[in-house]
Amino acid sequence: MKYFYLLLIMSISSLSMSSQNMNKKDEKSIRAIMSEQEVCWNKGDIDCFMEGYWKSDELRFMGKNGITKGWQNTYDRYKKNYPDKATMGRLSFEIISIEMLGKSKAILLGSWNLQRETMEDVGGFYSLIWQKIGKQWYIILDHTS
Repeated sequence: MKYFYLLLIMSISSLSMSSQNMNKKDEKSIRAIMSEQEVCWNKGDIDCFMEGYWKSDELRFMGKNGITKGWQNTYDRYKKNYPDKATMGRLSFEIISIEMLGKSKAILLGSWNLQRETMEDVGGFYSLIWQKIGKQWYIILDHTS
């Protein structure tokens, strides 16, 4: 029985270590990137918005139409689905939580809302996997619904 409790304690310790709170500097960096993405989007600037994404063929974007692989394909998807500022509308993010998944990876959960004058407003939820590459945080997986 004591081995069971030892195993339970080790499992709980391991679990709590893997979902540690972020240090304030990293959290602030990720929040700043999210804020900049809102500003870029609301100016109608998808190029600027995409700066938060890892510029790699390994980037993944998952949405209602499936998985898009690669930074360029994700960029092209955004340009096709949001061809002008009216379609883009006014984006707002709400960050629900940010937790570490390891030394250089984090998960961010949140909601998004697009207010548009000429079209129906839309919104939903997202989960973003972030990775710190060098000294910079990037979105490496975006699951938006």
